[in-house]
Amino acid sequence: MRVNSKTDAADISWDRFNLALSRRTYIMGVLNRTPDSFSDGGRFMREEDAIRRVFEMAVEGADIIDIGGESSRPGARPVPADVELDRVIPVIRKATSQIDIPISIDTNKPEIAREALKNGASIINDIMGLQGDPRMAEIAAEFNVPVIIMHIKGTPQTMQIDPGYDSVIDSIMMSLKKSIKVAKKAGIDENKIIIDPGIGFGKTVGHNLEILNKIDAFKLLGRPLLVGTSRKSFIPKTLRREHVPEEYIEKTGKLMGTAATCAICISKGVNILRVHDVKKMVQVARITDAIVRS
Repeated sequence: MRVNSKTDAADISWDRFNLALSRRTYIMGVLNRTPDSFSDGGRFMREEDAIRRVFEMAVEGADIIDIGGESSRPGARPVPADVELDRVIPVIRKATSQIDIPISIDTNKPEIAREALKNGASIINDIMGLQGDPRMAEIAAEFNVPVIIMHIKGTPQTMQIDPGYDSVIDSIMMSLKKSIKVAKKAGIDENKIIIDPGIGFGKTVGHNLEILNKIDAFKLLGRPLLVGTSRKSFIPKTLRREHVPEEYIEKTGKLMGTAATCAICISKGVNILRVHDVKKMVQVARITDAIVRS
């Protein structure tokens, strides 16, 4: 199949799922079952609230749901594996028994990934890009599932301590190439590798804006591209820099900023958008797809 660096990507098929990335933009809905995530920390700590939100996102049009039990906000401390398991496994079990869309496990711990996959999850989303614990790549290969490899500078505890790059695009590109090499060496099917430049993970506002401006550069790696800008702090910081009144920033700034970044990403060939506001971003994606792919 022809792959165009602007809009097309090879489809990903596994088990009973298929991501037809050559046809449209896919939406990944976020569920943080944590007390301290930067945007929705604490909202879904009750199991019934978490499960209800999963079902809501499915109805709203999410193509994938990403479930995490450990915050990766700047400065966040790791949680014990047993705590993380208690947060994610019951929700994954319930979700996969009632909805037929892929569930992604957002973790950098191999033991969490293994248990999640055994209980119905079907994608691994690793913020360490397979450059943390080497067992993560082995598990992805063993279960033969798609893996999202993200770029991060340091760890959540250190990533925002004066992050600097000679060239942010070149540095991310080199790191993602290394992650792809790790994945292939472990036996992960290259067609199941998805890349994420890691907006906000060890980047300044300027870095994030540059990455989004040049996001299509990462299409040169030949892998589907996922981006998560949803509600991130660079959006209100940018609006303040552009002298938008604080009352507007607080009411709608993060939502409208997320919508703008999603539209830009789609126009530059991003294949999957990781978002909190599923219903609204599905509409953004469909309109932008209609324009870009007309």
